[in-house]
Amino acid sequence: MSSLTRTALPGKPLAPAREVERAYRYCQETTRKHAKSFYFCAHFLPPAKRRAIYAVYALCRHVDDEVDEAGVRDEAGARAAVERWRRELQSVYRGEEASSASSPVLVAWRDMLKTYPIAEELPLDLMRGVLMDTYQKRYATWDELRVYCYRVASVVGLMSSEIFGYREPVTLKYAEALGLAMQLTNILRDVGEDLMLDRIYLPQDDLAGFGVTESALARGKVTENFRALMRFEIARARSFYGEAEKGIPLLDRDARFTVLLAARLYGRILDEIERADFDVFTRRAHLTLFGKMRAAPRVWREARKL
Repeated sequence: MSSLTRTALPGKPLAPAREVERAYRYCQETTRKHAKSFYFCAHFLPPAKRRAIYAVYALCRHVDDEVDEAGVRDEAGARAAVERWRRELQSVYRGEEASSASSPVLVAWRDMLKTYPIAEELPLDLMRGVLMDTYQKRYATWDELRVYCYRVASVVGLMSSEIFGYREPVTLKYAEALGLAMQLTNILRDVGEDLMLDRIYLPQDDLAGFGVTESALARGKVTENFRALMRFEIARARSFYGEAEKGIPLLDRDARFTVLLAARLYGRILDEIERADFDVFTRRAHLTLFGKMRAAPRVWREARKL
């Protein structure tokens, strides 16, 4: 992904300073409400980077919500909603006033892009990934699922990297790996919830290889075959976390703790899944605020040595 054009948008802000500040506060509140671990980790960034990260998350959240709210009932409606976001975001990149002021998220993006060079293709790729949920409910192989994970999660890491700051283009390869690790963690945590939406993200060839049928998943029982499958997928996720951590020393120093903490906290969800004997049908693995706070000092000491 090092071929992405890293060009910040020129020009003066097209919204009054007070409106821009309100927009960033809206993005912050969206993040606080919907992404508690992400919000906790972002708190340790410098203020300018922190609010830019909130803007990135808020866009991702709003686009995803459009599909979740309309996709099950109306695929065409979901596509139309995402298309509106695409058009308005493109108007921001072109420097047009258009109707972008109707969304505080886009007001924040217009301001953020003056400082942080997020290539236009990245949020557009995210939208393509989110739309996959409207028409694809199964994935034949890991390679096929990887495309989805890249679009909905690795792309977020690539956008965030432009805010964190980095020294070498290879850093983006590690950001991509962290996105894959985190999205696979989401998938393993949410097997039961996704089944209720008739979505099975676990690759079909992995299911077959471990003798786990869709009907067995639907029964919500943790069998030995299912445990073996989950151990395999957890090992895959952990390998991506390990790869991703190689890139943290290449980030700007003021972002390393935040990224390392996010990786470690999210990785602990896998520990919680194991601790629950792989029961992802009747419970949702998560970390408490106390658990996050307890982990932070040790990760901070480690990040200082990077």
